[in-house]
Order: sequence, then structure tokens, then C-alpha cells
Amino acid sequence: MSDWKRTTKEVQFENLMPEMVAEIKKYIELYNLGPILSDVLMCVQTDSEKVKKGLFGSAEIVHQGAVVTPRWLVWAVNGTKTSTAVMSVQLKDVVVKDYARTQFAKMVPDSGIEVSGRFTDVAENSSAFIGLDESVAGKKFKETVIQAAQDAKK
Repeated sequence: MSDWKRTTKEVQFENLMPEMVAEIKKYIELYNLGPILSDVLMCVQTDSEKVKKGLFGSAEIVHQGAVVTPRWLVWAVNGTKTSTAVMSVQLKDVVVKDYARTQFAKMVPDSGIEVSGRFTDVAENSSAFIGLDESVAGKKFKETVIQAAQDAKK
């Protein structure tokens, strides 16, 4: 069982948390990515609360907004212990997997997707985890991103 209690909901990009929308727009401008959000397939916000464990465990809340288009995946993360960070990938340059099917999931159970490959602002290949719940919205986003990544390579 995951250490996180997650809630994923489908939203319009403009309805993500205002600081996420602002940081994503700033990021797109900084990296000259152009109108990459003009054909959004799906956008979700996942709110995750870390389950406090033991005497010294601390509660934590993390918000994640993710947008997938036929060519791009862009996401922002912020929380009680972190300021907003934005990442992006061209789907043709990455592999997207259901996290539950990765080797790491056996050691650290959770739900979401693992994105591995070339990120926009990182010199070497990287990987990232995007947490999603098992709701209709979470499953739909997972399937949409995996399919879009496969289609982008054709």
C-alpha cells in the first residue's frame, strides 16, 4: 500500500491551481516551446497527502497538475515542502509506463506513471514519477498518456 492518499480529477488547464498555470506558462516561454498547449488531450490535478507514519513521520501535501497533448507532456508539482517545479517531455523522446508494472513498484507500491527519457531542460536522460489515483480520471489519464507516447513515435 502506498504512503500517499491521492485524489485525481480531470480539469481544464486554466482551472489548475493558479500558481501552476502561471509557472507552466513561464516555463513554456523560457524554453521557447511555442503553442504546445493548443491541442490538449487531457489535463488532471492530483492532490496527494502523505500518510503520517510513526512518531517522527510528518504529514505532507503535494499538488500535481499534468497536461498531455499529442506531442507533449507537461507537469507541475508543488507542496507543503516544495515550491512549484515544472517539467516537460516530447512524447517521441520518452517511454511512459504504468508505474504498477515497473520493478520499483514491488519495493514502493503506488499508482501513476513513470516517464523515462529525454526531458526538455535536462542534458542527460532522466525519469520521473507522476502520481495518479485509481479513479476513472486517473486511469483515463494514464491510458491517454501511454497511448499518446506510442502514437508520437509513429
